[in-house]
Amino acid sequence: MNTAARALENRRLLVRLAIAAVGMFGFGFLLVPFYNTICEVTGINRLMKADAQAANTQVDTGRRLTIEFDANAHAVPWRFVPQQGSRSVHPGELVRVDYVLENTTDKAIVGQAIPSYGPQLAGQYVKKLDCFCFQQQTLAPHERRVMPVVFVIDPSLPAEVNTVTLSYTFFAIEGAAPAPASGGAQG
Repeated sequence: MNTAARALENRRLLVRLAIAAVGMFGFGFLLVPFYNTICEVTGINRLMKADAQAANTQVDTGRRLTIEFDANAHAVPWRFVPQQGSRSVHPGELVRVDYVLENTTDKAIVGQAIPSYGPQLAGQYVKKLDCFCFQQQTLAPHERRVMPVVFVIDPSLPAEVNTVTLSYTFFAIEGAAPAPASGGAQG
């Protein structure tokens, strides 16, 4: 192949590549209105608007409850308190409350929290998503830990119940070997 033929082939290849590049740019440029049309037809634009905010339809905004928090340590030398005494919530609202647990001794201790509710029937309406009571807690000497409880009060709680008390009692687990401290936020 001579140099003139090679130059002609190179020009043809250059023209083909230029056309392909312009075509790809044009295709990419036209995708925006095409995408907007598809979103409008399928209703996706409606969901993307700023005024269409997600809302939990299970929250009963027409009703308020008072949730009281209590903490006890039974025969365990720990300081155990809720960070707040009570809170006003809507049934169905996601609630997070922190409890502070502190080992006041010079030795590691293993304990387990047991919940109780007042009135007793409220227990079946408290849906816990996360709780320190789900597992045993090992605290090193003088360790302090902030532990969350995340729950929802089922909106089907009887209307005559306006106050729910959520109480935890920590018990020592006798004979349990203290495991290395883990979980829970240090505070």
